[in-house]
Amino acid sequence: MKHVLYTGAAALALTAGMASAEQVTVFGPWLGPDQENVEKVLGAFAAASGHDVRYVGSDSFEQQIMVDAEAGSAPNVGVFPQPGLAADMASRGFLTPLADGTGDWIRDNYAAGQSWVDLGTYADENGADQLYGFFYKVDVKSLVWYSPENFEDAGYDVPETMEELKALTDQIVADGETPWCIGLGSGGATGWPATDWVEEMMLRTQPPEVYDMWVSNEMAFTDEKVVAAIDEFGAFARNDDYVAGGAGVVASTDFRDSPKGLFSSPPQCYMHRQASFIPAFFPEDTVVGEDADFFYFPAYEGQDLGKPVLGAGTLWAITNDSQGAHDLIKFLQTTEAHEIWMELGGFLTPLKGVDNSKFSDPATAKMNDILLGATTFRFDGSDLMPGGVGAGSFWTGMVDYAGGKPAAEVAAEIQESWDALK
Repeated sequence: MKHVLYTGAAALALTAGMASAEQVTVFGPWLGPDQENVEKVLGAFAAASGHDVRYVGSDSFEQQIMVDAEAGSAPNVGVFPQPGLAADMASRGFLTPLADGTGDWIRDNYAAGQSWVDLGTYADENGADQLYGFFYKVDVKSLVWYSPENFEDAGYDVPETMEELKALTDQIVADGETPWCIGLGSGGATGWPATDWVEEMMLRTQPPEVYDMWVSNEMAFTDEKVVAAIDEFGAFARNDDYVAGGAGVVASTDFRDSPKGLFSSPPQCYMHRQASFIPAFFPEDTVVGEDADFFYFPAYEGQDLGKPVLGAGTLWAITNDSQGAHDLIKFLQTTEAHEIWMELGGFLTPLKGVDNSKFSDPATAKMNDILLGATTFRFDGSDLMPGGVGAGSFWTGMVDYAGGKPAAEVAAEIQESWDALK
């Protein structure tokens, strides 16, 4: 069966013959400008379907959606920032599986389609796997930021493989300069930037199935594959020659201040690995695409693991079954639903059929190309782990590691904390 993209009049036609209009309630994490943006998307759905669509946003979505579900007053559709919470609700019978054929459509139309099916598939209350989550609005983490002017002045080329990235790192040192700015400081969340590095390295040294086993703890943190990935991060972060200020300041440097070394004169560093949000902390008036740019954090040519991309995103799930809820998920399969938010900014999509020229700026379009080039997409691993690990011992363990503690010892302590939660 061929799964097609609906555009223009066809997108409106998909609503023909729907049941009579009904109220469709949507509850999600967005407030402020993002709420205005999602309401524009939902407004287009309302116009196409005739449904009365109402969105409510909250900064305590995770707590409230569970309260509402337990009280029998859940919205028709919940927008989940965390797959783990959706999986938990599915196992308790609080989610409705998506319509038959949705998984096939995702495989056909999303880059790395099977990854998105896997990320939205959870066990129901009987332990049977069902597709519950449809991902819409994605974030990318696998980026390295740099100053094009600095690269040009020094004669450096953007590396396309991890081998080339490591060679460039050594070349910068040989030229008497410092290649990297790395900072793990983040108040009570200090250490989280290092978890992203380790997740990136897991995806670049192991198949995605191994990453999944690690994230679920089917494979222990103490496994040599995990320890090796931690040490891959250490090859960058624990080398005094590689890091601005020396390895000793990595843990104490605030992640928001860390990239500023790219813009000092002379530059304190040439590269900074961080997610798509980091330009918010660049010096004022920095223009992405001119003063600063980015490239894909590359994979090892010698590993034959394709082009994995690490990121996050929101999944839409039916939390109170209705025809209108299924109609909304169907609407999210149209190019219009994606292009409306693309034009508003702050939106990335794995949908292969979108018009790249409709992104709000060239930098976002380029970022989306990285997402569309992914052979595997995986969600931020620490966000999928129990809070006591992913937002606890993994963070603190990475701080200890950056400070010199052996990777195997750090991994053992993190595993011990995970075991204590079971």
